[in-house]
Amino acid sequence: METVEVSGRPPKNENKTVLVIGKLDGVHLGHQYLLHEAKKTVRSGEQLAVYSFSDHPKWVLKGEEEYNYTLTSSQHKREILDRFGVYRYYHVQFTEEYARTSPETFVFEHLSQMNLSRIVVGEDFRFGKGRGSDAEGLAELCRQIDIPVTILPVVKLNGEKISSTTIRTLVQQGHMEAAQAMLSRPFELTGIVEKGEQLGRELGFPTLNLGQIEEYVEVKPAVYLGVVELDETPEHYYTLISAGYRPTVNGDSYKVEAYLLDYSGDLYNHKVRIKFLRHLRDEVDFNGIEALVEQMKEDERKARLILGID
Repeated sequence: METVEVSGRPPKNENKTVLVIGKLDGVHLGHQYLLHEAKKTVRSGEQLAVYSFSDHPKWVLKGEEEYNYTLTSSQHKREILDRFGVYRYYHVQFTEEYARTSPETFVFEHLSQMNLSRIVVGEDFRFGKGRGSDAEGLAELCRQIDIPVTILPVVKLNGEKISSTTIRTLVQQGHMEAAQAMLSRPFELTGIVEKGEQLGRELGFPTLNLGQIEEYVEVKPAVYLGVVELDETPEHYYTLISAGYRPTVNGDSYKVEAYLLDYSGDLYNHKVRIKFLRHLRDEVDFNGIEALVEQMKEDERKARLILGID
């Protein structure tokens, strides 16, 4: 998949293109519906593309902290889009200056030169300065330059709209099964294994410490059941995940650690993916190391029982 960095007007395009527009953080079921339906309209010789912003407008314009964190890293998002058959990904640098683009400028000066055969958006789509226009407004403007716009209904789960904001809240609350239902895959963190204090090894539970995950939404402090995927290998391991501040050992910062079941080896400086399957228990400040170790043993026993492994 080709990635095109955009800071103003997008470059001209030679190939006829069906374009999906949206932030697409998480590429959840709602986004997947847009991609599936858009792909159905791609004719022979045409390409499927996505036009997506780098940062959330609410973070850039209003400084709302929760929107500074993502459900998917930039790389993971590209990988997912590639699997959906997206040929070109327009990665738009959303800035205060870009936010001043009027709906008319966006359509007549930006979209008009992209050689579009169709645009696909959700019914909740908003665009232009001050979010001044919507999906119907986009369709009306695009009619003037002969670009049809398909407006699709939002996807719902139990009657509620699936959104990136909802999924971020679920992750922050530790509801990983619900997040997975909306994403159609487990929520995951990709990072680099860093040297830690090696306290887990001393306690009989050697863990990997996941670094370089600052861009992600913060997972609720708790213990989870999950899977670790070792990058560039076919190997996966069930794992117990500890996310939080480690109060029993006087931890002073938020960390994500993983104890891989039945694994022995050195993963320092390796890239791994940690996938969250299920919340097991909240983080607890135990009355001493012995109580912590006993609970860790119970966590492993429970995990193996759930997974059906000895």
